[in-house]
This record gives sequence, C-alpha cells and structure tokens, in this order.
Amino acid sequence: MKRKPKYKIGIDTGTNTGFAVWSEGALQRVECMTITQAMEAVKAYPAGETRLFIEDARLWVGFKGKVTKQSEARRQGAGSVKRDAAIWQDWCKENGYEDVLFIKPMGNGAKKNAVDFKRITGWQGRTNEHSRDAAVIVYGRG
Repeated sequence: MKRKPKYKIGIDTGTNTGFAVWSEGALQRVECMTITQAMEAVKAYPAGETRLFIEDARLWVGFKGKVTKQSEARRQGAGSVKRDAAIWQDWCKENGYEDVLFIKPMGNGAKKNAVDFKRITGWQGRTNEHSRDAAVIVYGRG
C-alpha cells in the first residue's frame, strides 16, 4: 500500500505551464512558469513524498463539430501539449517520481475565473488561467 503523499503537485502543461502545490490542507503555491522551470520546481519536493497530477492532452477525446480555422489552431496547440505530457512522463521516470497520475484535460466546465477561484480556494495571490488550472487539479486532494 502506498503511503499518503505529503505534497500533491498539479501541472497544467503547455507553453505557459501552470504549477500548484497542495499540502497540509491548503494550496501552498500557485504559479505559472516555463516547462523547464516547473521541472526544477518539482525537484524541491522529495519524490517519495510527492504525487504529481499532470494534465495529459493525449487523454482528450477530441473536438466536436466542424473543422474551422479556430478549431484547427486548437488542434495544433493540442499536439504541442500532447508532446509536453510525453516529455513529463519521461522526466518523471528519469528523476524517480513514480507516484504520477496523468489526467485528462478538465474542459471549460472546470475552468475558473480569478474571482471564483479566490472565493472557492481562498488563494489570494495573483493567478492566470494556467496557474488556476493547475491548482484546480490538486485543490482539496486530502
């Protein structure tokens, strides 16, 4: 049986990588950074005490409706984010992070604007959509 992790880290993959840490019953960090900065930030949390929750576009079911210029641009962006998830998967193995859950993208229903995010989580620091997405991934995971 796995030991309950002390730290739960949410990663919203992409050019702007959302990074959030849940520990001791509260959000400890909610930030946005590059993918390489996020990888360095993870290293501050011991692998044996940390569970990573990484958004994985490879698990996404796809676009609905007609192909438009906008949906095609989103599809191309999704390809980049899919590659990011594969990079994270390799990085976790190479750095000894075994307690990793790759989760499907949350979609618009789980997206939170800054006002709702502060009200729900109590987090008072500055956020952007990527950092909020990462935080929503781990928020409340006791």
